[in-house]
Order: sequence, then C-alpha cells, then structure tokens
Amino acid sequence: MLIRKLDECEEFFAGDQTILRELLHPDKQPINLRYSLAHAILPVGATSLPHSLTTSEVYYILSGTGEMSIDNELQMIEPGDAVYIPPNAVQFLRNTGTEAIVFICIVDPAWRKEDETVYAETIS
Repeated sequence: MLIRKLDECEEFFAGDQTILRELLHPDKQPINLRYSLAHAILPVGATSLPHSLTTSEVYYILSGTGEMSIDNELQMIEPGDAVYIPPNAVQFLRNTGTEAIVFICIVDPAWRKEDETVYAETIS
C-alpha cells in the first residue's frame, strides 16, 4: 500500500510558477500508473506563465476563484470545477479572487519536463 501525505511532499515552483507538490508519479514511486497527480497553489493576484504540454491535463479546483485560459478561450473557474486541457493547448490560470486557488493536476501520460513548453511572455 502506498499513501502519500501532502505535507510530506516537497514544495517547489513548477515551470509555470505555480506552487506544486507531486503526490504520485510512476517514475518516482514503485507504482503502475499512467498519469501523475500533483497538488498546486496559485496565490492571490498571481497568474501562471503560459505553457503547453504534449499530454492531456485536468485541473480540479478545490478552493479559490479565477480565470482559466486555454488557447485564448477564457472561462471563470471556482471550487468543484474540473477543467480538461487538451494536448498542446496554450494555457494559464489567473487568480482574481481573495484567496489562493488550490487545485489538483492530473497529467496523462505522466508529466515529464521534456513534454512541457513554458512561454517567455507573461499575460497582463
């Protein structure tokens, strides 16, 4: 049995500048899993850097509100929303609320650095 405790996972800045903790990754734990699972935080007033993955991704919003942009389509997000991000889509998240956006990221197949492109320009 494998149980990962969030507070025991190392916190770091992801390429898009969200605060991330990897919970499950098949390259880092002895598990037979196609996808990776991470916990992410975007502070109040912050915007993640535009980026794309060659893989599909799902965000599940736990708390906070903001704007999700996928290939220039903008939608409001709130707790309880599941957001599907198709492969190669340029995406970013903007926190427009009064609390941090906390969300779960599922990347399938599992996230790899070489599958991600972070774009230098920031969104205002």
